Amino acid sequence: MLKFWKKKPADNGAGENEEATDQAPAQAIAQETPAPVEAPVAASETSAEAPARRSWRERLSGSVFSRGISTLFSRHPKLDDGLLDELETTLITADVGIEASTSLVETLRKRMHKREFADADALLQALRQELIALLKPVQTSLDIAGRKPFVVLTVGINGAGKTTTIGKLARRWRDEGKQVLLAAGDTFRAAAVEQLKTWGERNQVPVISQGQDADAASVIFDALQAARSRNADVLIADTAGRLHTQGGLMDELGKIARVLKKLDADAPHEVLMVIDGTTGQNAVNQVRQFRQIVGVTGLVVTKLDGTAKGGVVFALAREFGLPIRFVGLGETATDLRVFDAQAYVDGLLPAEFAKT
Repeated sequence: MLKFWKKKPADNGAGENEEATDQAPAQAIAQETPAPVEAPVAASETSAEAPARRSWRERLSGSVFSRGISTLFSRHPKLDDGLLDELETTLITADVGIEASTSLVETLRKRMHKREFADADALLQALRQELIALLKPVQTSLDIAGRKPFVVLTVGINGAGKTTTIGKLARRWRDEGKQVLLAAGDTFRAAAVEQLKTWGERNQVPVISQGQDADAASVIFDALQAARSRNADVLIADTAGRLHTQGGLMDELGKIARVLKKLDADAPHEVLMVIDGTTGQNAVNQVRQFRQIVGVTGLVVTKLDGTAKGGVVFALAREFGLPIRFVGLGETATDLRVFDAQAYVDGLLPAEFAKT
């Protein structure tokens, strides 16, 4: 058992002595990186990023899902069972998942046999509506009103984009006039604390930290104390990335939640899991394990532009029904978009099939 609490290689995360933290979670001295007073940085950044904000279709058109559907009818122009079989293969290849793909195609097959589709575009519109219907139940925006400070605990595996997502969320809420505080709870990865401080400076948001190898629960506890004393609106806490198979490290997340409840019985108010959209069906296994340990309440799916297949969002919606709060469609702060089921489907599907 004690082996879990010894220092591990940096890419695996770290555990801590829970008893010591639970008894005296704020004993370590927290350091604060104050927000710069000047505002011109944010203003210049906003003007520089504004032209880069592209439409959902521009961001998603390069995905496997979009390209596969767009070329489907050029390869198989006839409305028949063979076309639907190829559609099912395309959906599975795009990470929609076997169950969701089969269910969608069988629904369309029954309607086709009833001669409900006059042509390919009619089938396209039917597919669009089925996909939107699958995603609509998970289109629930994150409401941070009613709790002050509203505590967001971010979790996920290494490389999913947690720290970057935190920076973008801080920018979003700061631009809405909210007072935001960040907690550097990823205390094991060497560059994580400095990376979060950089986001804090860029967005003029204070960061509470204790440096590398500090007790993560203690850092986040101190940050919540600071947020309460300053009457902050939102506290966003970073955590160390960990694989869902690392039992001892996953237990650390439960410990952080317990320590937070010493100050606020309802904290964290949102456990936001960041998912890398390029990981495909492995994302389903990750969510399943994290949900059992720390009670995930919302998802952010990142990296959906570029090489992502695009279909994992549908698989997650069907498997868990968890709210998808945001999706990442690019590198800039404004490319973290509130999830919109119709906009997402419209971005993946062509407006109409090319006529031959």
